[in-house]
Amino acid sequence: MKITHQEMIQLSERLLAMEESATIAMSRKSRELKAEGKDIISLSLGEPDFFTPQFIKDAAVEAMENNFTMYTPVPGYDDLRESISLKFKRDNGLDYTKDQIVVSTGAKQSIANVVLSIVGPGDEVIVPAPYWVSYVEIVKVAEGTPVVINAGIENDFKINGKQLEAAITPKTKMLIFSTPCNPTGSVYTKEELKDLADVLKKYPHIVVISDEIYEHINFIGKHESLAQFPEVYNQVVTINGVSKAWAMTGWRLGYIGAPKVIADACNKVQGQFTSGTCSITQKAAIAAMKADPSVLKDMIAAFNNRRKLVLSALNEMPGVNANVPVGAFYVFPEISSFFGKSYNGFTVHNADDMCLYLLSEALVALVTGDAFGDPNCIRISYAASEETLTEAMKRIKEALAKLN
Repeated sequence: MKITHQEMIQLSERLLAMEESATIAMSRKSRELKAEGKDIISLSLGEPDFFTPQFIKDAAVEAMENNFTMYTPVPGYDDLRESISLKFKRDNGLDYTKDQIVVSTGAKQSIANVVLSIVGPGDEVIVPAPYWVSYVEIVKVAEGTPVVINAGIENDFKINGKQLEAAITPKTKMLIFSTPCNPTGSVYTKEELKDLADVLKKYPHIVVISDEIYEHINFIGKHESLAQFPEVYNQVVTINGVSKAWAMTGWRLGYIGAPKVIADACNKVQGQFTSGTCSITQKAAIAAMKADPSVLKDMIAAFNNRRKLVLSALNEMPGVNANVPVGAFYVFPEISSFFGKSYNGFTVHNADDMCLYLLSEALVALVTGDAFGDPNCIRISYAASEETLTEAMKRIKEALAKLN
């Protein structure tokens, strides 16, 4: 039998061990079904359905007209990093100099840069679950070992200092978490972060990635950063970007504020992978960094109304258990009461099955909680119009009612 060229190619163990992003996979499946003419409502991607503010687009046009079209410095333009430094001080009370800031092609690259700079074979990285899908996979690429702490819905999907300390071993090198959290929408309070800081200060070699990209989409008031506590400031890397609050997902820009030794390391890593990110995006991002966050109030109010709509609908569905998220734009309901139930020859055994069932029966695309480290939940993104969400919730309710 003739062996094809494709069969001769041997993919790396690194790639074979990596899971495909579940959110991207579901989005692709939704597009395929839509192309077949099916009326799919996709609530799978974490992408605001708002357009980038005009003043940011104007800054991009000005940058093009002024011929900012050449290669950029690896860590980002000086004026952008200076504006990020001012933003950190204004919004978060954090002091990061320009040399402590590295701009990357999205917050995902920012996280990867830090992990690749710190984590090596056998190093343990603590990841509270539910977690963003890419955390664990990035750790695996760095040949580290993810150590997952389960934070259930009864704890509002947040861990405490006692749980954190119990997970620390001599091999622990890093902690990765997000606030506001993707996928749960949970937000750590200042007191809860202080509880974690009190533990972390006893282990000064542990680096913490605090992913705060949803900071402005917060329905309870002031966002709190872990790096505000002086005793752990030199251990924390604060991750942020422009995708979520500024509706700039396609522009691809994230950034870190970090101890200088880590910023220098990320600069070195990035210099060999991608170099500096898009020049036009960087100039546009300066406008976002300088803007008063109050300009986002209408968008945040819209997200809050959608959150209330989705929660109200879920609370009317027997068997669905939803906590009240106070940030980001996700709800992460627990649906294990449906496991073992069937309809039309299909049995729901887990969250993966539930997502397949709702896609086929309700024509609504969601993401399995298993991808985020909790196989009893599903993630619903409410970054869609109220009309779309109302129809999606109606379809889900009808489909769940058929299971018995």
